[in-house]
Amino acid sequence: MGQQETRGKVKKLQGRVKEAVGIVTGNRTLEREGSRQRARGAAQESVGKARRKVGEFFHGIAKTVKK
Repeated sequence: MGQQETRGKVKKLQGRVKEAVGIVTGNRTLEREGSRQRARGAAQESVGKARRKVGEFFHGIAKTVKK
């Protein structure tokens, strides 16, 4: 798992915590902020996964060509 993917997971988790605290305390601003942060984290995680998959694909091609 790459750095970008890990950072995305961390952002998602932080966003979930903020969102939950916002719901429990009735703080809609914190709830919305957490929701947005969770969405940004999910997007960052997806980009990281895609980058990793592309890297694995090219690594596979390089191994095949080397043979």
